[in-house]
Amino acid sequence: MIETVVSAQLPVGEELAIQKNRIEGAEPDSRRIAVVTGTHGDELEGQYVAWKLARLLEQKRKILHGTVDIYPALNPLGISTIYRGLPGFDLDMNRIFPGSRTETMNEYIADGIVRDIAGADLCIDIHASNIFLREIPQIRINEKSVDQLMPFAKLLNMDFVWVHGATTVLESTLAYSLNDIGTPTLVVEMGVGMRITERYGNQLIYGIFSVMNELGMLDEPAIPVQPPIVSTDGHVGFVNASESGIFLPRVSHADRVEQGQTIGIVSNPFTGEISEKLLSPLSGMVFTLREYPIVNEGSLIARVLGGVAK
Repeated sequence: MIETVVSAQLPVGEELAIQKNRIEGAEPDSRRIAVVTGTHGDELEGQYVAWKLARLLEQKRKILHGTVDIYPALNPLGISTIYRGLPGFDLDMNRIFPGSRTETMNEYIADGIVRDIAGADLCIDIHASNIFLREIPQIRINEKSVDQLMPFAKLLNMDFVWVHGATTVLESTLAYSLNDIGTPTLVVEMGVGMRITERYGNQLIYGIFSVMNELGMLDEPAIPVQPPIVSTDGHVGFVNASESGIFLPRVSHADRVEQGQTIGIVSNPFTGEISEKLLSPLSGMVFTLREYPIVNEGSLIARVLGGVAK
């Protein structure tokens, strides 16, 4: 059932409406999870998850207990215009939560979203990377919420869980705001901007069903998942370009590398020279890799998860 969560009037007589698909099974008030995506208009990986999850849940409705709320587009204007932020406002929507009922239109929308999700047994906030980087399927949580969130994170069928220090977590994000009011929220990062990677989406959907099994929301045998690698900030190495030019990778996404191994080169198309060789700072797995080849000084090239053997 499609429901409007919150709406606001736009110029020229149009309306901005944030909607969700509510799928109810037996005892709909017993358990509720929320699956959220589309906060950034250039992150489309979650669109596939929303579509496929809704189709599969309709098939499982007879064995479903509780309620699943699917929010495909928290930023529908951004998605329709291929714009990462809020069109016309030059704002990142994931920097205005928890919002306000009495301030700007965008804060009013943010407040309505938080109020609607609040009280869920779990919220899964799906993001992709931007157009510059590709990410393997991962969960990012902050150390303040690790005890509450880690049991769910281990069931979600992602490749690894990155536990951030509390000082690195922005308090104006949806996930932080929901966790702060007691609604457990996991942030999923996977894929690349403006693209859909179906195998990543299927992997996450499998994990969502695993979590639903754990919560008693699906009347079927539990789904086994592979335990993720768990990492903290201290186990992640960053590779940044020192020169501008064209990045040419020498490893593939999710490859295992050794410390000092060449991740890629920065080439100079004017002179034919190699401006820089980019080396891995530690041994481990490349979980983030530059997708867009144009780089400037300081551009992020890769992240390496330490301690992952070949």
